[in-house]
Amino acid sequence: GSRRTLLDGGWWPRSTDPTIELPQLMRALNQDRSPVRRVLLGPAGWDSHPLRIPVAGPVRFVWYAAQPAGLLFALRSNGDRVDLLVVPPDTDPATARAAMALAAQPANTIHAPDILTTVVAREPQPTETVEERPGEAEGGRP
Repeated sequence: GSRRTLLDGGWWPRSTDPTIELPQLMRALNQDRSPVRRVLLGPAGWDSHPLRIPVAGPVRFVWYAAQPAGLLFALRSNGDRVDLLVVPPDTDPATARAAMALAAQPANTIHAPDILTTVVAREPQPTETVEERPGEAEGGRP
């Protein structure tokens, strides 16, 4: 059928080791739906690029240099595709949560490579405070 959303959600791995992180993602994606048979992701940001990773069932991992950083496609055996934002492991927790929430919104129109930049730009910036000396607030002399 037609795609309902630009992205289906987000994923925030804890490390850049695909042999640890990708099996956990496959378990989560395969819990209640057609199993994932192929995963397409970009090599940037990962420690290695193995083609075979021990997971339940046959899954082919494709490391495609033209794949945008921060985007993963998982193709299910029934033909469905899951598009996920991939948040780098070293991302600030508040930023990561905001990025994944934005990626999961049905009305989101921001592509995966631009989501983190958008979220950071929306975060309130710390304001510079000037230390007040005693008496200044009351109109007195410093």
